[in-house]
Amino acid sequence: MLLNYTKIALRNLWKHKTFALVNVIGMSVAFASCLLLFLAAWSHLTFDNFHTNGKQLFMVYEQSGPTNKSATMPAPLAPSLRKELLPEIAHITRVVDGGGAVRYGDQEFDKSVRFVDPDFFEMFSFPMRKGNSLTVLNSLSNIVISEKTAQSIFGTADPVGKTLSLRLNETWKPFVVSGVIADAPTNSSLKFDLLARFEAYPEYQQNKDQWDNRFHSVFVQVDPKISEATFEQRLRPFVTKYLANSILNLKRDGGQPDENGDLTSLRLLPMTDMHFDTEVGGGNGSPVKRSYPILLLVVAGFIVLIACINFINLSTARSMTRSREVGMRKVLGALKQQLVFQFWGEAFILCLISLVLGGLLVTALVAELNSILRTKASLSSLADPTVIVSMLMAFLVITFVAGGYPALFVTRLNTIQILKGKVSLGKTGAVRNTLLIVQFAIATFLMACTLIAWQQVNFLRTMPLGFNENQVVSIPIGSSVNGRQALNLFRDKLAQQPRVLSVTGAYKNFGRGLDGSTVTSIVGFDHKNRTIRSHWQPVDYDYLKTLDIKLLAGRDFSRQYATDTTTSVIINETMAKELGEKNPVGTLLNVSDGEPPLVVIGVVKDYHHESLKKTVQPNTLLMSHDWPIGYVLVKIAPDNVPATMAVLKKAWEEVAPKSEFEGSFLDENTDRQYQSEEQMAKLFITAAGVAIVLSCMGLFAIAIMIMAQRIKEIGVRKVLGASVTSIVILLSKDFLKLVLIGIVIASPLAWWLMSQWLKEYAFKIELAWWMFAVAGLLAILIALVTVSFQSIKAALTNPVSSLRSE
Repeated sequence: MLLNYTKIALRNLWKHKTFALVNVIGMSVAFASCLLLFLAAWSHLTFDNFHTNGKQLFMVYEQSGPTNKSATMPAPLAPSLRKELLPEIAHITRVVDGGGAVRYGDQEFDKSVRFVDPDFFEMFSFPMRKGNSLTVLNSLSNIVISEKTAQSIFGTADPVGKTLSLRLNETWKPFVVSGVIADAPTNSSLKFDLLARFEAYPEYQQNKDQWDNRFHSVFVQVDPKISEATFEQRLRPFVTKYLANSILNLKRDGGQPDENGDLTSLRLLPMTDMHFDTEVGGGNGSPVKRSYPILLLVVAGFIVLIACINFINLSTARSMTRSREVGMRKVLGALKQQLVFQFWGEAFILCLISLVLGGLLVTALVAELNSILRTKASLSSLADPTVIVSMLMAFLVITFVAGGYPALFVTRLNTIQILKGKVSLGKTGAVRNTLLIVQFAIATFLMACTLIAWQQVNFLRTMPLGFNENQVVSIPIGSSVNGRQALNLFRDKLAQQPRVLSVTGAYKNFGRGLDGSTVTSIVGFDHKNRTIRSHWQPVDYDYLKTLDIKLLAGRDFSRQYATDTTTSVIINETMAKELGEKNPVGTLLNVSDGEPPLVVIGVVKDYHHESLKKTVQPNTLLMSHDWPIGYVLVKIAPDNVPATMAVLKKAWEEVAPKSEFEGSFLDENTDRQYQSEEQMAKLFITAAGVAIVLSCMGLFAIAIMIMAQRIKEIGVRKVLGASVTSIVILLSKDFLKLVLIGIVIASPLAWWLMSQWLKEYAFKIELAWWMFAVAGLLAILIALVTVSFQSIKAALTNPVSSLRSE
């Protein structure tokens, strides 16, 4: 019986090729879109969930007041925590990034080095390939390397026992390889190439007892018997004891307590939440909001829903041609369950074919998905048992929804009316109209969100930043050379190049360069009995000139003043207001105890040194040689840019032959700050495009069905003198009413969602009525174009042929 039903189903599908093809194309695109978006969401949702002790792993962060959070900790915090809370803490480790210049023999490599405590290997599930996790970092001169690093440096040779050198504070220090650890997965917030003891970090000795210098992260593994809330409660006496100075400073400066009444407190961020915490978490995993993967799944659900609606409408429309078949089967004794099973079987076969084709599309497009959405989706995720079960359940539900209703609808038709040829699918079509409204509500919603997202992205990209980002090349110096020495040599080599207008250097970049790194340094100090916090930006000569930053008062750094490289600073307007000085030029800033005060020599106009998601913060420029130079900034002439870039690359290869030239333009770097916004806009564009195409297919199917039902009415109207135009309007207006209802439903939902999204930005567009009007007009236009074809065709039909027979 099953084989017979399968044969009948295949014959029917082959007989109605157009119906089958349209359904297969629609469902294939829907399945492919759904799978791709699911993979993208899965890559985010599974971040850091591979650790065996994941539920007990936390990052420690400090919260000052209701909102101010920081994950950087002082060096003595972890040992003090272990001492004070020994029973509650199973393991604890500090983690700090220590650069990446590695030398083996006469070869140098650029690698990611992390300095950690020995507990690191007990806490995190990075399997040891060689060596004992309990003893690999017993010595301060030991180092553990990843499998990938072992392969790149040593090839097939055994690395254990061999000596590597790390470049720390401009000197090379030897380390003995004591173990090889598995590479960190792509969905790990902690990534590394080499791991060394935390005490080997260059600044450790001078900061090991300093509570006011914060430079690393702390992770704890809490005893499973202790809850997160209980542990945080037990941290309160610890904070009172060891962070007393911070509490006093906050009281003096009028700090506000948090919801628990604490001016400052230590909190725990679960390891599994790090990837979704954009304030204190993320590690090296490019943090995203938790709503983003949920949004991906919602959009995937929308697309599948529209495809199911299409399937239902097409199946229902085709049921008129199969009504006599159903009637004959009923007369010959077919049971209702058998008919339902047969029709559902056809739907199952169509969905199965669509799933296979959709899977092939996924295989071809997964790399493109990762490029567009900047995710790390992998086809290997499809082998996960959870994913397999989820996909199987989703497929069965989709097949049941898409094929079940048409099957039940057809089998409920009156047998006598069927055999008499008097089948009517219903004039009101409440279900059909509801489905159409849902389709166009979703399509309009996605179009409105797309329009608003792109408006915001364009606003962020075109808003004046207060400095000239055009024709300025940013070059990361890397770790193989001294930053200031490289800058001076590079400047000398380009001195005679007419297309190089100016050269300067800075500690941190603007936006995100090709090296992918971002640095933020904030320094706090007391001024007139108040704590002042300012972004600290070490720079070099010609910084203001290179970036066209406007000087409002005082002077720029100059080679004529020797003190400019030691005690002089330039501040922005916001910093000047923070100081509260009428004339800030000449103000003395006592930043470090025992050090000479810094002197304000100039005030510059505010410029956006951070993303436009934030307001302009106090910013201080200085030339102190105590700070490194991480980037060279070169302003070039706009003519013959490729030739100039070639000159820069050649000069850089001479200055730093072991560092890769990763020059990029500042305007491109600032654009990269808004990758998440661009990803969201691209997601909406893609989803809206797919939704519109599928909705048009569904609307086309409904149009065919309605025109078939009203063919005789149209013939009568034409005989009575109705024009083609009046008939087209008559046939189209009912569809447009449904589309308008969909627009009315979608617009307030889109307004609410995008209003919530825009609250994240300090600088944003204002939502206007025309944005939703444009989305609605597009939906109406698309619906008109789709329906008009069938309306005109029906209106032009010869009334003689439509009225000739019953």
